[in-house]
Amino acid sequence: MATEPRSQRTLTGKLVQLIRRQIEEGVYAPGSRLPSIRDMAAQHDCAKNTIVNVFDELTALGVLEPRRGSGFFVCAAPPQIKDDDEGTLSRAMDVVWLMREQLKSDPGHLRLGDGFPPLEWLNDVRLDKFHQKVVRTGIGALFGYGSRFGYQPLRQHLAHKLAQHGIEAATGQIVLTHGANQALDIVIRNFVRPGERVLVDEPGYYMLYGKLKLSGARIVGIPRLPDGPDVEALERELRQPGKPPLFFTQSLAHNPTASDTSPHKAHKILQLADRYNAVIVENDAFADFKPATAARIATLDQLRRTIYIGSFSKSVSAALRVGFIACHRDLASDLADIKMLVHVSSSEYCERTLDVILSDGHFSRHTARLRDRLTQATDHARHLLEQLGGELFSTPQQSMYLWARFPQFDDAKELAQGLMARNIVLAPGSIFRLDTEETVPWSRFNVGLLADPRFRHAMSELLGKISTSPAA
Repeated sequence: MATEPRSQRTLTGKLVQLIRRQIEEGVYAPGSRLPSIRDMAAQHDCAKNTIVNVFDELTALGVLEPRRGSGFFVCAAPPQIKDDDEGTLSRAMDVVWLMREQLKSDPGHLRLGDGFPPLEWLNDVRLDKFHQKVVRTGIGALFGYGSRFGYQPLRQHLAHKLAQHGIEAATGQIVLTHGANQALDIVIRNFVRPGERVLVDEPGYYMLYGKLKLSGARIVGIPRLPDGPDVEALERELRQPGKPPLFFTQSLAHNPTASDTSPHKAHKILQLADRYNAVIVENDAFADFKPATAARIATLDQLRRTIYIGSFSKSVSAALRVGFIACHRDLASDLADIKMLVHVSSSEYCERTLDVILSDGHFSRHTARLRDRLTQATDHARHLLEQLGGELFSTPQQSMYLWARFPQFDDAKELAQGLMARNIVLAPGSIFRLDTEETVPWSRFNVGLLADPRFRHAMSELLGKISTSPAA
């Protein structure tokens, strides 16, 4: 299809939906011929090229069938219309769909697949309360791009914060980014070439999988166990000939399994990295929800072979989009250059805002409350899922997610379908696999949302129907 102006693309989309709906409602019967391109253009008061594009899209969707010299005909069994925002099961299994769902705020749906804490948990750090303080830090600087490394005072704060985790890092070892996802992008751009092997937790972070696929990497999953990565599988992969691969992992509050890497395994992973000259990329997006003294590979390694990625999207605001990379100094300079080439800079306004928030002694009290709330929510969620007959993959003291399965459902997609019909959006386990067509019984549950009575009611109804069905 030829490239269209934006206004024409919008009209094309509207006409595609209109004609599909007319076919669904019987205006054009299966097997019937549509009016000619000229007649349709006159009917809808648009250019003939627009109708050509509409017919092309409907053909690609399997709605129309072109017949040479005769025109366009409705297929004998045209597909049923599914509104893009309905959230049907087929879309629920799609990674991009899940991302779209997380950006919605429809109160009519309970989004158990959401990746963020409940909004009321973050009211203590409402961004509007800090604007005047940000302006007082130097309004003139807010009109420029800022440093390629990011706002220096914030990097000083982060160096102090990392020291609380036992990680010694100077400001020259820290690069500020637009959240953890941009940090992952920058690391991938620096290290990964098409066709190269990259190791990842599996199940794991679907956004990371997507980025690596875009880079052309050959992705190898390392099974995630309740106490961390399968180190035997990791060693087998590290032994393979060729360039030592990167290993992307989440040591704490792993997404989606909620498992924490044990101190013993963290030591073992670092020993393997040393032995095989590998680099560990440790994503610690939930650092503020975990004790500062929890086992991190970067703490053991002191950023020799570890690239440590952090974010404030979960503990402050996803809208702020501030994350960071900490690594050894020479690599930090290279990554800052890549950031500058691809993005020019990160947002100094956002960085100054976060610096003001961290400068306020209130932030430490905020994160302490977050950890308390998460501990209580995790405990409640564990008991609820077990009461409903669910099996937990791991039993963390605090984690934004729980990874659970129900014996009545061999495929979590079936559970997702049942809950979707009851306006509850789940994140079934196949989304977190490299092969999204794989049958997976596990699902990710957001512990902050499981207290909503709609979930218990829906699950009781679903499980009751199964137990009383003739097949049961």
